[in-house]
Amino acid sequence: MRIALFSDIHGNRFALETVLEDARSAGADAYWALGDLAAIGPEPVAVLERLAGLENFTVIRGNTDRYIVTGEGPPPSLEDARANPDLVGLFGRVAASFAWTRGYVTAAGWFDWLERLPLESRLTLPDGSRLLAVHASPGSDDGEGIHPGRSPADLAQLVAGCAADVVCVGHTHEPLLRHVGDVRVVNLGSVSNPTAPDLRASYVMLDASPSGAKIEHRRVAYDHDAFIEAVRRSRHPETEFILNFQRGKKVGRRPYADRQD
Repeated sequence: MRIALFSDIHGNRFALETVLEDARSAGADAYWALGDLAAIGPEPVAVLERLAGLENFTVIRGNTDRYIVTGEGPPPSLEDARANPDLVGLFGRVAASFAWTRGYVTAAGWFDWLERLPLESRLTLPDGSRLLAVHASPGSDDGEGIHPGRSPADLAQLVAGCAADVVCVGHTHEPLLRHVGDVRVVNLGSVSNPTAPDLRASYVMLDASPSGAKIEHRRVAYDHDAFIEAVRRSRHPETEFILNFQRGKKVGRRPYADRQD
């Protein structure tokens, strides 16, 4: 059993296609998408259509998928903006971004599909180990999530009681593989909206057999120029925010072992 696990596609059809092609070439026989499928990108419906057409496909929600269907959003909240007028502009830009995507997927008939996405997915692998897939951390699709800057104590607290031997997440766009006691914690990285310095799409291949489960992070280059052109053509209200990822302006956090605090 070879499962391709990926997350944080963010409406980037170009990156998704390269990941799927690489996974197919590497022998994937199942595909798991761990949320943040449509928002903060130019082609949300094309991405959803491509995913829904996959065979042996499992999908869960991310925080941005939930924002699309509930009208919630990341900070700042409306109350924050009312209390601090300096936040009004940011609040307006975030609201416009999710309203754009919500209108897009609703008009194309995908709202109900997004609304039905579950929080997590579980599977018992051939060796008997238990796989848990969730967007941010066990029990949550949001928050600080799991990233290289987290301490061993932080991670132990996050996975305590998760009833899994392998925990796969996305959300922070920062690849990670750590052993936390008996639990392997894996951040897949992101298909789109990457953190510098490596701007390639990131995903994980899980090779599961009766003798154990092997985890491989894989990186795939895609046509950033074509994606940038698609963003500009889309007239997305947060074009510059999206393009900052493509320009390497979003930097990943320093690994915990290198922190100076």
